[in-house]
Amino acid sequence: MKEKTWKIVARHLLLALLAIIWLIPIVWLVVTSLSVTKGVSNQHFFPEHWTIANYKQLFLQPDTAANFPAWFKNTFIVAVFSCLVSSCFVLMVSYAFSCMRFKARKPLMSFSIILGMFPGVLSMIAVYFVLKMIGLTDSMAGLVIVYSAGSGLGFLVLKGFFDTIPVSLREAARLEGASEATIFAKIIIPLSKPMIVYTIINAFLSPWMDFVMARIMIKSKDSSDWTVAIGLYNLLQKTLIGDYFAIFCAGGVMIAIPISILFVLMQKFYVEGVTGGAVKG
Repeated sequence: MKEKTWKIVARHLLLALLAIIWLIPIVWLVVTSLSVTKGVSNQHFFPEHWTIANYKQLFLQPDTAANFPAWFKNTFIVAVFSCLVSSCFVLMVSYAFSCMRFKARKPLMSFSIILGMFPGVLSMIAVYFVLKMIGLTDSMAGLVIVYSAGSGLGFLVLKGFFDTIPVSLREAARLEGASEATIFAKIIIPLSKPMIVYTIINAFLSPWMDFVMARIMIKSKDSSDWTVAIGLYNLLQKTLIGDYFAIFCAGGVMIAIPISILFVLMQKFYVEGVTGGAVKG
């Protein structure tokens, strides 16, 4: 009994240690954003004097170096449209491969899986030059295309979930005269809320947090054309970090808020989907 108790205590201590290690960078980011000191301070973990001036400057006093409202707006627009297009692509491709039968189905699935194994970085330069030829670099539309065009290749997880939905439900609907669109909208979607939420969150996170593709696509010197990732990275230059590091930390805190709100809003539907699926299953 004592040995079992010690194992439980040791397990909880390990989890607590891992939680502390995980939380320390987040706490440091928050407290540094509330520091009076604008530059990097290695002397204290917690600031000697606290202020919200960095957040006020971030939103109410933007300048050419820290134009956070424009960065936030650009990133939000790209993330929302990419999320909508990507989620639709993934849902349609997953449904087609899982619930429909056609000649090229298996070869297309195999080809898509193999194609998805190649690192995206290999295609970045090619994508850039293609979009440059059609005049879509340095534009929000170009970024939306980059993030959403290949999203259908991420069908595997959602298709696996669709495969678990009983075929008899679709067959019964077809006997009643329902079309594929009706079956998809009235049967598949209501039963798949948890996975749809997962798909939406992932589709939003990818463009919201991305730096590499945005940095390749956006070459403009005008800071109002940048995304949050590009703008915050620019603040880490040697000439700016001494005056903008606390603002950089404040920006890092602020970009986490939309993700948190999205998760809180979607969590309700996630729980509803899980309980609804349990009752119907």
